[in-house]
Amino acid sequence: MSSTLQARTGRHLQRYENHFRLVAGCIPYRINRHVDNPTGDLLSMLEVLMITSPNQHDLVFPKGGWENDEAMDEAASREALEEAGVRGIIHDSLLGVWEFRSKSKQNLCGQEGACRGYMFALEVNEELEFWPEQSTHDRKWLNVWEAWKLCRYDWMREALNSLSILITGKPVRLVAVPEISESTSLFCLVKPSGTECVDSAINAFC
Repeated sequence: MSSTLQARTGRHLQRYENHFRLVAGCIPYRINRHVDNPTGDLLSMLEVLMITSPNQHDLVFPKGGWENDEAMDEAASREALEEAGVRGIIHDSLLGVWEFRSKSKQNLCGQEGACRGYMFALEVNEELEFWPEQSTHDRKWLNVWEAWKLCRYDWMREALNSLSILITGKPVRLVAVPEISESTSLFCLVKPSGTECVDSAINAFC
């Protein structure tokens, strides 16, 4: 079964500024109070949602083009719904603004593919069983240390660190990263349809 929601397509409403494509995104998060956490440390209960990237062997946070007919936070919420199938409460304050090159333009010189990304925190309160871009994006909840190890780019780790400080008051980067047991399925994403796990070469970036 597919989602009745429709993802936006095309770039006729895309915002640009000084050769930068403007992008809005978010880090969806939840507080999992059922984890084994004898100390009650909030950082240990913080989990974030990452999604697979089409034609890439990595995990990313939901993000996409900010369009002319929507506010920045509306664009970030829309991308979370379209790509990750989640709704929630978006924080008013930005996690930060980062400039980067789109994945398809990584090897080019000049300004082609340049993006300016505005990232928010999204407290998830609803997960959809079906969503618009389900066929190209799987999703997985991870604790902050798992997510930190899987962030391919510096800006992603910086955004994750900002989220951790916002929600728990503690940075990820200055806290000792626990050893992750082999039983933790970091490299096995369960398809929403309940089919077999999707093998990934994500460990190449850990």
